[in-house]
Amino acid sequence: MADQSFLSWPFFEPHHREWAARVEEVAIGLEVDHGDTDAACSHLVQMLGAAGLLHPTANEAGQLDVRTLCLTREILARHNGLADFAFAMQGLGTGAISLFGTPEQKAAWLPKTRSGQAISAFALTEPQSGSDVANSTMSATLDGDHYVLRGEKTWISNGGIADVYTMFARTGEGPGSRGLSAFIVTPDLPGFEVTERLQTIAPHPLATLRFNDVRVPAQAMIGEPGEGFRIAMSVLDVFRSTVAAAALGFARRALDEALTRVGARHVQGAPLFDLQMVQGQIADMALDVDAAALLVYRAAWAKDRGAARVTREAAMAKLFATDQAQQVIDKAVQLFGGDGVRSGTTVESLYREIRALRIYEGASDVQKVVIARQTMAAHQEDGQ
Repeated sequence: MADQSFLSWPFFEPHHREWAARVEEVAIGLEVDHGDTDAACSHLVQMLGAAGLLHPTANEAGQLDVRTLCLTREILARHNGLADFAFAMQGLGTGAISLFGTPEQKAAWLPKTRSGQAISAFALTEPQSGSDVANSTMSATLDGDHYVLRGEKTWISNGGIADVYTMFARTGEGPGSRGLSAFIVTPDLPGFEVTERLQTIAPHPLATLRFNDVRVPAQAMIGEPGEGFRIAMSVLDVFRSTVAAAALGFARRALDEALTRVGARHVQGAPLFDLQMVQGQIADMALDVDAAALLVYRAAWAKDRGAARVTREAAMAKLFATDQAQQVIDKAVQLFGGDGVRSGTTVESLYREIRALRIYEGASDVQKVVIARQTMAAHQEDGQ
């Protein structure tokens, strides 16, 4: 069993420790055939909803407990990468509704996604913009009491299987980031098209979506016109730390697998662990895991304590935890030797799972830019 001593850190309250125990209990029994990724993801959403584990992903009061979200993602990722994905997207997909939706919007969707009866998605990325959200070109033109959506989104998680999408489009209130708005879109609307299903090294439901004059009611807008960029960044400010937590879960599992391996594998009559070079590898892995955990739960704690924004803290957690998890897992693969690259083994699966986390919700290089700018801004403010 993975080290859980971190739960005694002062970042957590008793209800967090109780929740972690509950998630651990459920996660152990999440056995799903991953052969059909869409079916597996849909089934996992239903299972997580039935077990009550989706409760933290949506909140009518607009208050999401980031530590609970992070703990859940860490534990699920340690057991089942696709279960972590299913949980995360239920929160990310409806985050804008939880934080900025009207009472009617919340009543229509949050009970469904929280119970696992509906699958949600977050449609932000476009082919030409990627991490440059302010450069989005998808348009939403007001026509009477409807907006007409035209454009394309890509790399959309749960694309093709979601029941509700939070989608961002340019309504033109200003240039760049000032002209975006957020909408609730359902896939049954005429003109909504899934044009491509995207395959990746760690299978997840991903798609490219096209909006061909899709008409949505004006009341489907989340927040006010022109607030889309602020809404998107606020949602990412909450969920970026949880990406780091998922990476931490993958890293913990890799360390556990490596410890078991070097304790049981013998070389020249002695455990592999007795080799000092192996001890050095284990020490580096343990250090990276604990350092990542400190950054993850500092960011989550700060947000839960009422910080308006934790952009710098979340960026640091996401950058460090995902990059170091990649290294921890790579070390585990090396310690397993040939078995580490055998298809279907745990460390081989972790090796494929971790790579995408260094890209989505802000690639590592983008996080460095965010950290540098935030650090300079704080320095200049302190100097005044």
